[in-house]
Amino acid sequence: MTLLDGVYPFYPQQSKAAVFNISTIIVVVVFLTLACSFLLIIPGIRGRARLYWTLRVLLSLFVGVVIVVVQFTGDWETGWVQANTSYKSFSHAQVNADIGLHIGLAGLNVTLRGNPVEQINETINYNEHFPWSFGADYERSYSEGLQKGLPSPILYVAEKFSRQSPCAVHGQYRVAGHYASALLWVAFCTWVISNILFSMPVLIYGGYMLLVTGAFMIFSLLSFSTVRNSPMCLIQIGTRTLHVAYGGSFWLMLAIGILCFVVGVTIVAMHHLSLDLLKTFFDLREDKAEEYQEMPEVFINSRFVSKGLSPSQPPETISI
Repeated sequence: MTLLDGVYPFYPQQSKAAVFNISTIIVVVVFLTLACSFLLIIPGIRGRARLYWTLRVLLSLFVGVVIVVVQFTGDWETGWVQANTSYKSFSHAQVNADIGLHIGLAGLNVTLRGNPVEQINETINYNEHFPWSFGADYERSYSEGLQKGLPSPILYVAEKFSRQSPCAVHGQYRVAGHYASALLWVAFCTWVISNILFSMPVLIYGGYMLLVTGAFMIFSLLSFSTVRNSPMCLIQIGTRTLHVAYGGSFWLMLAIGILCFVVGVTIVAMHHLSLDLLKTFFDLREDKAEEYQEMPEVFINSRFVSKGLSPSQPPETISI
């Protein structure tokens, strides 16, 4: 690698979006397909049941898509800072830029965006991903960044989360993200079971499984929060300090977990206090009415009954 005007040349690589990526888009498309398929059959549902079905299905799909999508997002913790900083190694060029740190369950993204974007005859708009999930090699990704001559602020932030860093946060984030992801997959399984129980229908047990789903969501948040038990190293960029805080995915998971608790408790309470109202919401009252509806009288022709009956005997009338 040779120097160009005192700066290492940058060889572009495929970047990963800080919040959305291909996996997130695939999951969203799958759930949107399910939602659209349900909307196509909505006109076939009559009366007030149409509103109840729409509310139940869309709410359930929203909970399911959130459980899966947040595992691929990169904003469980986020931080931004604007600072004047050196651009690349072996160069005295200074740039004014926004430096962003986005931490997910499987890795982190470091964003560098110039103010303005065009400075020192270059377009300063970078977003680099460094994975730390099991099976991924964080150190290799960091070494490749060094070889490609990434801007100094990106390498500086990424170095803070490496194994060799004195901050010693790499292992904590890796383990916390792994167990948080595992708990979310368990929550997804319990969400599927709750939907099966609601369709059987076994309403109270569906409510119990919804409570279990919310519990595993909260447990995943607690698992990720364990990284806050140890002090975080200061990320000093120029004269400014980059601070991180819980991001959108964390607070969205907390809201959905609380929602599952509220819905689960409501279903269990209504099962004991107002079962008829609960069955109305789940469109079960018509089934019950049909079950006990009196069937019309059935007339049996004497020709097809036992030969022992007399021909003059009038046909039997059987009421069920």
